[in-house]
Formats: sequence, C-alpha cells, structure tokens
Amino acid sequence: MDRRRFIRNVAAGTAGITLGAVPYELFAHEDFTTISILHTNDIHCHIEPFTGSNERYANKGGLARIAKLAALERQKNPNTLLLDAGDMFQGTPYFNYFKGELMLKVMSEAGYDASTIGNHEFDNGLQGIKDPLPNAEFPIISSNYDFSDTILSGSFPEYKIFRRDGVKIGIYGVGIELENLVGKKNYGATVYNDPVVVAQRMESFLKNEKKCDLVICLSHIGLRYRDNKVSDMVLAAETSFTDLIIGGHTHSYLEKPLEEKNKLGQTVIVNQAWWGGLVVGKIDFVFEKSKRNKKAVYSDLL
Repeated sequence: MDRRRFIRNVAAGTAGITLGAVPYELFAHEDFTTISILHTNDIHCHIEPFTGSNERYANKGGLARIAKLAALERQKNPNTLLLDAGDMFQGTPYFNYFKGELMLKVMSEAGYDASTIGNHEFDNGLQGIKDPLPNAEFPIISSNYDFSDTILSGSFPEYKIFRRDGVKIGIYGVGIELENLVGKKNYGATVYNDPVVVAQRMESFLKNEKKCDLVICLSHIGLRYRDNKVSDMVLAAETSFTDLIIGGHTHSYLEKPLEEKNKLGQTVIVNQAWWGGLVVGKIDFVFEKSKRNKKAVYSDLL
C-alpha cells in the first residue's frame, strides 16, 4: 500500500483531527509536512532531576532532561516547537536564591519557543516578573490578563505566529483567575478576562484573519473541575477553531491526550504533561501540503 493511501486509511471515517499511533518516519515524504509539538507545564524551577527514594520521581524530571529530549526530537524533525503552559517559577531553592532569572535563562538555553503565565509567576509580585523577564529569549504569551495599568504593560504578546515548512502555527495563552488564589498585592491592577471569551476572540483572529493552519492554546486554568469553573475541557467545548489545548495548573498525568468536540462538532485535543518535567508531551500534526489538510496522527510521553 502506498504511503498516501495508508494515511487516508488511518484517517478514514474522521473529520478534522484524530489521534493514532503512526510513527513520524511514515510521513517523511515531499507531499507531507509534520509539525511536532513538545510541551511541558508546572516545571516549578526543577532544573535538576528529583532526588530521594520515591521511585516514581527519583532521578527523573528537570530541565536538563527536557533540553536533551528537545534536541534529539529536533534532530529527527526540525519542524518541532517546544512549548510550556506556565508555573515555571517557585518550587526549589533555585527560585529562592535566583528568583525567576535563572529559570528563564535555562529555559532559553533549552530551546523553548513559547510559554504562558501561571499563577506562581506572581509569587514575588509584578516586580518579580518584570525583573527576570529580559532573560527570556522566547515569548511569554498572555491573552486574557490585561496589564495595561501595571508595570508590566506591553510586556507580553497576545499571540505568536510561527512558520514551519510553509505551515502557519498560531498560539495564544490564557491564565487562571487570580482573585482568592494570588494575593491582591502580588497582582495589583492586573485585570483577569474570561478565558472562554478571550479564546473565542483569539482563535477567530488567528484562523480567519491571520490564516493560521494550526491554532494552539497554552492554558493555565486547569484540566477540569467538579463544578462549572472554567477549565480546559470547558474551553475545548466552547471554542470553534482551536486544534490543541496544552494545559497546566492541575498537574494532571494523562497517559494519552483527551479528545473533546468543539462547537462545530470537530475534535479538539487536550493534553497536560504532569509536572516538574517528569514527562514531556508530544503530538505530531501531519499536513498534506497540496490540500492543507491536517491530522494529529501521533502522541506520546517522553
């Protein structure tokens, strides 16, 4: 069976996006482009691996491992993005001594392409975000926090568009409500806007105005809750053009990504990669160049 027919058979009976365990090498063909998304969340300043006797954690995690994995994946596929869903700060003595400066430097060296803001980024107040920010050699995207009346005004882009092998990838970011979670003095005049409303605006802008082929949300609002609190799963169901939601905050371990139907009945992929760099999520999107069709055909934990 030729490669093109094989791919069509894998995707048979589906519309839009579907997940299947198909290795990247099958799509190393001029008709197709594979965009690999690597992602982390809630690293919490774990630059080094965990120590201790707990076999679930000992000698695992940390940014050194993430950097090595990202380098290896980029050797296999240069069209790879490394993304993070927030809570980079707080959690180890590295933050106590160096605040956010060292973390942003190491993440930059590791090759992160983009991140968003988590609630723990506010732990040392707005000045604690502003001071280390120049050390980030990647955009920290924030779409639903309005910093206009703070010292962080103009510091964070609402979105970022990446181009890889002719594919336009639009990314926006949403964060959790800060009231009753972060001390008022730490976020000051920062305005929290409804993530659902913002997501709908941003995805339409990226898809319809900027003509992005792939739309990704970096979310630090949590995977899901028992009540009606906004979450990644709520966001997925209320959006129309977002293809992938990379989540954080709830430290959720998912053996495989979740699939939710959006308002148009199409599939949205929702994933979260535990915490501390213990795992790195990976999702491959394959584009058929001539028709601009896309399929999420492979997911893994690294």
